Amino acid sequence: MRLMERIDTLNSRLDRAAPVILPTLCRMVFAAVLLMYFWSSGLTKLGDGLFSPAAGGFIQIFPRLTEAAGYDTSQLGLWPRLVVLAGTWAEFILPALIVAGCLTRLAALGMIGFVLMQSLTDVFGHLADPVTIGRWFDAASDAIILDQRALWLGLLATLVLMGAGPISGDRLMRKWRAK
Repeated sequence: MRLMERIDTLNSRLDRAAPVILPTLCRMVFAAVLLMYFWSSGLTKLGDGLFSPAAGGFIQIFPRLTEAAGYDTSQLGLWPRLVVLAGTWAEFILPALIVAGCLTRLAALGMIGFVLMQSLTDVFGHLADPVTIGRWFDAASDAIILDQRALWLGLLATLVLMGAGPISGDRLMRKWRAK
């Protein structure tokens, strides 16, 4: 076999294997790199219970509003409280769904929205400095916001487009519905 034929054969095998391997690999990488990051962040936002956000949640999500209220979160209205609660629950529920492979496309889409809002809050709410924000197409790949979160979004976009893969709750649910 000539070299080009071997390359074509290899490419064909990889094309067939990618939909099987890539989504599961993305979920494993998400679990290894981001699961505990989001759960730890969610814990900082919990107060006395699941329906009682801590001051840290308001400070993280609404930094300027919380500062304007003198860090007295009881002065903040219902809307900020609901946003903090929803954001806190999202940090627990969406990553768990992704790792389990349940409602993966929807959960990954939700995480994309979460990461975008997190990034905007860091840039405009917390006034992140230019080094933290970073730049694309430069020699450094260590900026917390643009570089790292672009990789997160790429990982999540793969799950939105490809689903959870063969070893997942989504696959089990599909088989159960087919019966």
